[in-house]
Amino acid sequence: MRISLSINAWKKHVVALLVTPLLVLTGAAYAQAPDVTNPAVVEAFVDGVVTPLMRQNHSPSGVVTLMKDGEVIFSKGYGHIDVDKRVPVDPATSLFRPGSISKLFTWVSVMQLVEQGKLDLDIDVNQYLKTFQVTDSWPGQPVTLRHIMTHTGGFEDGALGFLIIDDPERIIPLHEAMARYQPDRINPPGEHVAYSNWATALAGLIVANVSGVEFNDYVQQNIFDVLGMKHATFAEPVPPHLQKHVAKAYGYEAGAYVEKNYEIISNFAPAGALAASAHDMTKFAQALLNEGEYNGGRILEPQTLRQMLDEGFTHDSRVAGMGLGFVKRRLGAADLSVYGHDGGTTVFLSHFGLSQKEDLMLFSSFSGPGAAPTHIGFVKSFYDEFYPRAVPAIEPPSDFADRAGKYAGTYNAYRSNFNGIDALMRALTGTQVTPMPDNTLLIGETRYVEEAPNLFRAVDDYARIAFQEDSSGKIVGMVVDGVGVNQSYPAPFYETAPFTFGLLVLAVIVFSGVFLRLAYQWSVFKATAGVENKAQLASIAVAGANLLFFIVLILTVSKGINELVYEIPTIFRVGLVLPLLATAATFYHIYLLVGIWRESHLKSIGARIRYSIVSLLGLGLVCFYYFWNFLGFQYHT
Repeated sequence: MRISLSINAWKKHVVALLVTPLLVLTGAAYAQAPDVTNPAVVEAFVDGVVTPLMRQNHSPSGVVTLMKDGEVIFSKGYGHIDVDKRVPVDPATSLFRPGSISKLFTWVSVMQLVEQGKLDLDIDVNQYLKTFQVTDSWPGQPVTLRHIMTHTGGFEDGALGFLIIDDPERIIPLHEAMARYQPDRINPPGEHVAYSNWATALAGLIVANVSGVEFNDYVQQNIFDVLGMKHATFAEPVPPHLQKHVAKAYGYEAGAYVEKNYEIISNFAPAGALAASAHDMTKFAQALLNEGEYNGGRILEPQTLRQMLDEGFTHDSRVAGMGLGFVKRRLGAADLSVYGHDGGTTVFLSHFGLSQKEDLMLFSSFSGPGAAPTHIGFVKSFYDEFYPRAVPAIEPPSDFADRAGKYAGTYNAYRSNFNGIDALMRALTGTQVTPMPDNTLLIGETRYVEEAPNLFRAVDDYARIAFQEDSSGKIVGMVVDGVGVNQSYPAPFYETAPFTFGLLVLAVIVFSGVFLRLAYQWSVFKATAGVENKAQLASIAVAGANLLFFIVLILTVSKGINELVYEIPTIFRVGLVLPLLATAATFYHIYLLVGIWRESHLKSIGARIRYSIVSLLGLGLVCFYYFWNFLGFQYHT
């Protein structure tokens, strides 16, 4: 990807190019980083990265704000909050959707009530619930607020059809949403990190129950009003006086931006419903960096903020994990110690990073179909530019091949669905780990070198990944340094993409062959009778029901994952009848198969083998439907 750079920026990169090899060999830091307190230098860099990325990837609006030592160094809007009216982004007033950055306001609210003695982080959260209870899936191991704040409650994840909606008529009270959409607890609490929007929203409900104030109002009164955040709200739809400031949601079709409905997260509001301006986020940041106080208003005590950073959870002390709500990041210089949160909706992607050492805040948010590449391209490059970290050369251990095999395989995320139709996403999003001939591991698309036992560093970057092993030395988990909200596990073969989609492709070929043979030998089919005719009809039923469901699945997915987040389409809900029909047809097919082989029905062994293959694939798909939760109607609406 080509990125425009100013003349000064080019000079800096040329100098870096010349000196980096020596510095890498010696392990020394870069000679001199650009001056992060110089607005012109910061603007040249941000413009050079953000502007072309937004243009190339069709991101209609964005904002970047940098604060250091309590002063806003740089704040600039890019693009338009209203494309048709050409209303430019204003960092002071334009409301972006920071998604899961909202969770930080929920965690602050929880800790305010902990300070007041109204909440305890280490008791069963069911004591704070009035209308329903968290299911006692692991007797004697209740979920606590500490588990929730570190995402170790053991809950499965889910999103399709209910997490984000675009119709205000579907908003329900928070306590009803939490009861209706309660996920299963797939792990005991405190053992595996798996990000949970539901659990965070539950924490917000607990805040409301204990304080006696609805969650949105609680945050307004106890955080926004205290800090003077006048362009921030959890309310949906947005209050009338703020509506003109909202950065609209857009898709991009046929060479033009197409406005979308405002994304509504009210049913999970504490997990992601915030809309806020960049300048208001600086006020929140200043309070967090200034021991809980900003401009005379205090939201937390200093010791509470220290507790939120010092306590938490990690699967490996050598990698950055979770604080109490804060995500610790591996960005920039080793001692920068960035923490905060990122957030995403289907339209916006945002970053909120803090460093106590540098008294620094970076906030960015981008919208539209180009939000992801712009966000990814900008955030890490900013920290690497202004707080560079040396990447010393590292040689793979010569004996690594002896143990490389234990890491090989596909790793699926515990932050996944296991009991609904979302589950199939696991097979789509697994990370492949492959030992390479040069004694490295290829993890995804990046080569990693063993740095220490079960700890690997990217060959040409400072990114790290840690593996977890059990007492027998078997690898049981993998975590990415600085992505402490999720652990992955070695997936069995039947949860991997090659097996799953290999099965589907094979089934399409064989079942299509049933109909091709039927068309080619139609006259022969019409002449069949008895068991042979029943067998032919059974094969047609198995093939037809399965192929029709595949067509429904393709049509559903073709709408895009974002649309499926809003609502499960009717065609798919109706189409879920087909796996049931396919299952019934398959068992009838197998019933006939037993008689066919016992009585030597059909004209030849080849015909019986063909029939057996249809039975076998039909049974394989029954297992597929059962495992991936397509038998029945296992979705939320």
